[in-house]
Amino acid sequence: MTACEPISTDVLLPVYGKRPLHIDRGEGAYVIDREGRRYLDFLTGIGVNALGHSHPAIVRAIQEQAALCVHTSNVHAHHYQEPLAARLTAWSGMDHAFFCNSGTEAVEAALKAARARANASGRRRHRIVALRNSFHGRTAGALSVTGQAKYQAPFLPLPPDVHFVTPNDVEDLERSVNEETIAIIAETIQGEGGVVPLSAAFLGAIRRLATQWDALWIADETQCGLGRTGARFAYQWEGLLPDVVVTAKPLGGGLPLGAALFRDKAGAAIGYGMHGTTFGGGPLACRAALAFLDEAERLLPSVRKMGALLHTRVEELAARHARVREIRGRGLFAGIELDGPGEGAVQAALERGLIINCAQGNVLRLLPPYIVTEEQIERACAILDQVLRG
Repeated sequence: MTACEPISTDVLLPVYGKRPLHIDRGEGAYVIDREGRRYLDFLTGIGVNALGHSHPAIVRAIQEQAALCVHTSNVHAHHYQEPLAARLTAWSGMDHAFFCNSGTEAVEAALKAARARANASGRRRHRIVALRNSFHGRTAGALSVTGQAKYQAPFLPLPPDVHFVTPNDVEDLERSVNEETIAIIAETIQGEGGVVPLSAAFLGAIRRLATQWDALWIADETQCGLGRTGARFAYQWEGLLPDVVVTAKPLGGGLPLGAALFRDKAGAAIGYGMHGTTFGGGPLACRAALAFLDEAERLLPSVRKMGALLHTRVEELAARHARVREIRGRGLFAGIELDGPGEGAVQAALERGLIINCAQGNVLRLLPPYIVTEEQIERACAILDQVLRG
């Protein structure tokens, strides 16, 4: 048996519901299976492959760096970590960066900073306000602020002192944030929660209340950040500035890389030896990330243009099909809420050559690559039209 031959799946812990598609390779906005069939990829590894597959800039960066140095510990410097931190802080309006391997690890860093800051102030307060239907990751800390019982229930008890509020309910938020609050954590657009954007009023209330009670606003942009909505980060559409920004997904160009970005006041309580990671911020991932940011910056106008087309076409689907309740999202991030379960539609789309997935049981989630073309959007929506017709 060679490494590339398929083996029985019972050797893997059965935590994923794998679909009947064995991906062999990817080219641009497409993946190709072992039989040579091509599929238009509007899931992109759940937003990771934002430049599509085998993008020349990413391939070149990885190949060149792999021949030089793949890993160094964070005890030593390399050519790419500080330049990447400088780029990300400039993109986000933050002051400092901590690199890790995933969004959930970046959330852990943000939560630890909030607790360390509260303890350093001498006020032993620990209340964190999070949102219902949110998703922040699967480690214990990140899971404690994830507002979905199905993810939390098997692992109770989780870290305490987390209070959940309803997304876009300003009055609920105002009732819940007080002198005990050390942080408010929220996805600017909820992804696993069904592609639910937070309103300008709600985001403004987060900023106002965090300032009023000296708490940290932690903006989790793991899925909606780094160009996905047509802005560098989604919160920037409202002209607001968080205290901490969490990012990951496409950052490493397909390699594992996450970052927690801090304003001065948010990161000041984290000092030498208080936090760390073995693999986060290595030279291979950082060099790929710099290549990704170069391309993403160049593609922002196209993301806005193609995002507008995508939303026009899915709104037209909603007008034609009574099954569609609502269209949500922004840029190249769209959710199609159905009046019933969506898994059948996901499978039907796959059979017609389109890869999407389902969130919250009834929301078709579309995350096309930033390189998507008008023709590819038209094809994807034509397939969805067939699927929704039943």
